[in-house]
Amino acid sequence: LIMNNTIKKVLLVIGIALIVYGIYAVIAPEASVGIGDLSIEAQDNSNAYLILGGGVVALIVGLIGKSK
Repeated sequence: LIMNNTIKKVLLVIGIALIVYGIYAVIAPEASVGIGDLSIEAQDNSNAYLILGGGVVALIVGLIGKSK
């Protein structure tokens, strides 16, 4: 892959941002219901894993991409 430095930097920033948001989406519960002392939390992490994967791919492409 031949890229200029601007594209590499943008991919690095996007990759880091997606990884951070993906980790937040995995950790934070999507929905919770509380009745007295009983609390139930539901979480679907399939989108979070896709976001993490996209961030890792963008980060790797940004690091490996060669300059002109």
